[in-house]
Amino acid sequence: MDVLPHFLNGLLIALSPANLGYAFVGCFVGMLIGVLPGIGSAGGMIILLPFALKVDPTGAIIMLAAIFYGSYYGGTITTILMNVPGEAASVVTMLDGHQMARQGRAGVALSIAALGSFVGGTAAVLALVFCAPLLTEAALQFGPQELFALLAVGLATLVFLAGSSMPRALAMGVLGLLLGTIGTDPTMGTPRFTFGLTPLLGGIEFVPVVMGLFGLSEVLLSLEARTGTMATHSVGRIYPSRAELRESNGSILRGTGIGFVLGLIPGTSQALASFISYGVEKAVSKRPEAFGRGAIQGVAGPETANNAHANAALIPLFTLAIPGSPSVAILLAAFIKNGLAPGPLLFEQHPEIVWPIIASMIIGNVILLVMNLPLVGIWIRILQIPPAILSAIIALFICLGTYLVNNSVFDMGVMILFGVGGYALRKLDFPLSPIALTLIIGPMMENALRQTLTISRGDITALVRGPLSGGLLLLALFVLTLPLWRAQVRRLRRGLGKDVED
Repeated sequence: MDVLPHFLNGLLIALSPANLGYAFVGCFVGMLIGVLPGIGSAGGMIILLPFALKVDPTGAIIMLAAIFYGSYYGGTITTILMNVPGEAASVVTMLDGHQMARQGRAGVALSIAALGSFVGGTAAVLALVFCAPLLTEAALQFGPQELFALLAVGLATLVFLAGSSMPRALAMGVLGLLLGTIGTDPTMGTPRFTFGLTPLLGGIEFVPVVMGLFGLSEVLLSLEARTGTMATHSVGRIYPSRAELRESNGSILRGTGIGFVLGLIPGTSQALASFISYGVEKAVSKRPEAFGRGAIQGVAGPETANNAHANAALIPLFTLAIPGSPSVAILLAAFIKNGLAPGPLLFEQHPEIVWPIIASMIIGNVILLVMNLPLVGIWIRILQIPPAILSAIIALFICLGTYLVNNSVFDMGVMILFGVGGYALRKLDFPLSPIALTLIIGPMMENALRQTLTISRGDITALVRGPLSGGLLLLALFVLTLPLWRAQVRRLRRGLGKDVED
């Protein structure tokens, strides 16, 4: 099928006033949802799903898709300015994004995040246009053992989140894995570590944990210091300099590739793409010690990977009707409710609907870029709010976002518990990001491992027999031992330098 004429025709339909309006509303609502911590794209899409089903199918899906990828733009704002992750995928952005804000570089951090998000999202959509069938066929090569190996690579990036102490980072990683086992056993259906508490049968929610660990602990530290650690006296430039753009170019390109490839694989999350991108950037950097202290690459790479993943995750939906996340599943429901069946025949049977939707995604990314860059100056004014008032506002957002996830008071208690715990861990100089990483990856790895062992009848060697899974596990091992290799190379260089002097 010649895709270019279909795409251009879809672009003309997407540029109609009505569809442009749906795209704008979706982008605006998505950004607003991203700014409000804890709600998430799925929550916003569910709220507007009844309204979306009352308009024409093309407009409905355009609006819901814009909410989906628009929320990841908005989540960056609170992450950088307030150290409160609007989305799970924004957790790793805090490491350097908030440090840049505290150094008076909030404008640069927000601008480079918006530019990276635009590039990553647009590239993924263009790939969807021209390469969807081929790429989806390649993604189908991923079975449970390949997914386990890929998640092992993600878990190996723990070494890049270690900060100054690897033992402490490993301890926090183990804590996250243990937290991930709480709930109902996915195979046996029996409760695990719930202590008789019914709300824990579904496991510990990710949002209350990160809201407490990163958001509430930041508020407590700010109140203790009485100086407002979240505020800064100078907001600095709004747009990045040429030098900063040059530093970010490679990160944006690598983040686009990482997010796009992982987005093709159902079951992976934007958070995994962001963490892997951060690990890659720190591994290839000539100054890895700058990460965690305001390195612009630590913002550009993960934010690009995040949005590239969000757009690439729609490729399995359009071509195979496979939803890779709850948000994409809501889009699938919208297709079905409108009498459309995603899959190989969708492009043949309903080109008048599917191509305008795809074209609208490029338009939506342009809308989000235009909405973000001029508003950077407004967003960074948040940093000029008096610290006491800013702390109260952040605490309100944290409580509101935590409660709205499940309308649960129990989640509020979990958030407070982890807020106090996060405050204590930060005082003791323990890194918190490994907890978030392993809490996301742990349950996914367990499911993939159990599926692999079930299929292979308990043969653990099935994990390494496939060339793809074996290669990924070797990559994970290399990533884990990379600090040792670097230390060995430094010793050899010192030894050679000493021999030359002698």
